[in-house]
Amino acid sequence: MTTAAITRKWHTTAEVAEMLGFGLSKTKMLVLTGEIRSVKVGRNRRILPAWVDEYINRCAQDETERWSA
Repeated sequence: MTTAAITRKWHTTAEVAEMLGFGLSKTKMLVLTGEIRSVKVGRNRRILPAWVDEYINRCAQDETERWSA
């Protein structure tokens, strides 16, 4: 029998906060303001890994543009 690794398809707000090194309240605010995209599943918010990457890339691009101006 082979063992397959399960890759998570989305993350909780708490998991994203940990990944980004932010507090939970800051991450929830980023989700509520739409800076980090999310989907509501029942009473909970879930965030796709691509949406976390999107946020990081946008922040990095903004910073690069700020320094090149």
